[in-house]
Amino acid sequence: MPKTKTHKGIAKKIKVRPGGTTKIGRVGGNHITGKKPTSFNRSIRKGSSLSSGDAKRYKRELRG
Repeated sequence: MPKTKTHKGIAKKIKVRPGGTTKIGRVGGNHITGKKPTSFNRSIRKGSSLSSGDAKRYKRELRG
């Protein structure tokens, strides 16, 4: 049986925190941020956590 490989696209986007929750970046923070409100830019920096269903699916892809 061959080794399972880590899904590299997901690995670049998601971090698994020590408690097991998953952190993912938020959309809209990569470019043209000068015209966006500062509060928006700050909230984007913090990222967000995934829902439990998505987290389970993505963790399975990261098991590699």
